[in-house]
Order: sequence, then structure tokens, then C-alpha cells
Amino acid sequence: MENTTPAASPITGHTGLICLLGSPCAHSVSPMMHNASFEALGLDYRYLAFDVNEETLPTAVAGLKVLGARGFNLTMPDKNLMVSLCDELSTAARIIGAVNTVVNEDGRLIGHNTDGIGYMQSVKDAGYDIIGKKMTLLGAGGAATAILVQAALDGLKEISVFVRPTSRFYDRLVHTVDELTEITDCRIRICDFSDADLLKKELADSAILTNGTSVGMAPHEDTCPVPENLTFPKDLIVSDIIYNPRETKLLTMAKNQGNPFFNGSYMLLYQGAEAFRLWTGKEMPVEKIKKEFFSDPFYSKSNLDHLRRVIAALNAGNGISHELITDEK
Repeated sequence: MENTTPAASPITGHTGLICLLGSPCAHSVSPMMHNASFEALGLDYRYLAFDVNEETLPTAVAGLKVLGARGFNLTMPDKNLMVSLCDELSTAARIIGAVNTVVNEDGRLIGHNTDGIGYMQSVKDAGYDIIGKKMTLLGAGGAATAILVQAALDGLKEISVFVRPTSRFYDRLVHTVDELTEITDCRIRICDFSDADLLKKELADSAILTNGTSVGMAPHEDTCPVPENLTFPKDLIVSDIIYNPRETKLLTMAKNQGNPFFNGSYMLLYQGAEAFRLWTGKEMPVEKIKKEFFSDPFYSKSNLDHLRRVIAALNAGNGISHELITDEK
């Protein structure tokens, strides 16, 4: 039964519970974003954040199941462990090996991973269509894996993933690529992160370069994931999932060379919007949320109509969890 009441309704015995589990999680913008969306649509739910670590996660999940919570989000350190606590997994969650959204369907916990969806929607929001094209992806950590999986599932033609052979993520990446090769038509190539000549070659026919690492993130703004003397192909879209700083060295390079670019400001918004849809069956009022909780964006646009539609970037300390952006070591 749908929980629908007038906006700003009081909490009653019928109010549905949705929450965030993680440690720490008090800094998260998610409660504000989701509660504002519930209020805007007149949905009788409340979203709360609970500090839950890996040790207490099984008990917390069992409690939420008994209480009939509609669902919950997960952030670090709980996303990987949640996989084993679900009754069913989406294709993306299964391949990624991490769950950030759970829907309680009559006592069955269905695990999803909406991080990659958030990135792909942010590409679309920025005004670009990359379906059927090639991506060059830097990294194989949590964010990069989610992007790789969703991009392949969504229909990208080819993805070249740059990772160091010594990375602790390398073996997992090989397994992920094998799975995606079986179920999609996407051609995926694993490349050596240290090979600058190979990077230049792969970028030559790529539509987009995506930095899925934390290289360049505050407080290490002076670092860059690619050689600073690298010349980008003329029409290459350059994206960085980092949102702090707003302009990373990578994006400065793109700006100085006249390439289209955007940062990671909307990734959190759209992964949250997908979770909202899974729980409620409704579309999050994203334009309202942009105006209320997001500040100036950092996007380049060749089309002023696109520029007027893009409003947001999260303030430092809110938004995409740092665990989503994993160092390549």
C-alpha cells in the first residue's frame, strides 16, 4: 500500500521508515535530500541515519526487517558485507560485489547498487550521449567498478580500463570483466595505468575519459591521474567523479585545451534518485533538490540550453562518500 499524505504531514503509526546505515554517516546529505523529496511528493516516509559498522550490521538489518522498514541505503564500511545479507541481488550489485540500496519486499531484502546508475545519469544530465561509444576509465576501485559495470550494462561499445598490475583490485577486475563479457556485447580491455603511450592511443577513439580514482581529491589537489603534458583528442569529454575540489587538475587540463568536461557533483544526486524510485515507485523531484541542496556546478557546455539546466555541486564534506572514490594502489 502506497504511503501518501499531505506535504509536511506529522509522523504517525503509518509512517514508513527508510534509513542510511554506515559508520560514520552523520555528515551525509541523504536524510535532507530524501526527506525533502518525501515532503514535496506528499509521501508518508521518514529517512534517518544510523551509525552501524560491520560488526553490528547483521543485527541492525535483522531489526529493520522485523520492523518492516521499506528499505535502506548503505555506506562504508557496510556495502560489501550487505551482499551476503540480501535474499536477492540485482545484476549490477552481484557483479560489483557491493550493495548501497536495499528494498524490503514483504520480508525479502533485494540488494541494488545505484552508484553506476548515478554516474551514467550525470553524464546524460551534462548533455552527453555515450551509449554505443567508447569510454576510457581510470581505476578499478569501488567507484570505477560500479561505473564499469553500469556502462557495460547500459550499452557502451567499448571500455578500456587503466589499472596498475600491482593493484589490490586487479584480480577482482579480471573477474568482473569476465562476467561482463559473458552477458554484454561490450568489449573491455585491461590496460597498464603506467603506460602513457597506451593511454594516448586508447583516448584517440574514445568518446569520454572518466577518472574513477581519488587522484586529485582534496587535500591532494596538486596531483593528476594522467601525465600533465598529455594532449586530449579535440572532442574528448573529460569527467572526474571527484567533487572536492570542484576543479581538479584533470579538469583544468581539459578546460585549458578546450575539451568538454564535468565533475562528480551529480553522482550522489542521481544514485539517490534511483534508490528513491526503487523504494517509492516515484521519481525524485531532482530539480527541486538541486536548488535546495546543491550550489554552483563545474561543467563546460557547448550548448547554453544545457548550461541553464545544470545547477549543482555538493559542498565539501557532503555528497559522494569518500569510500566510493578509491585510490589506485
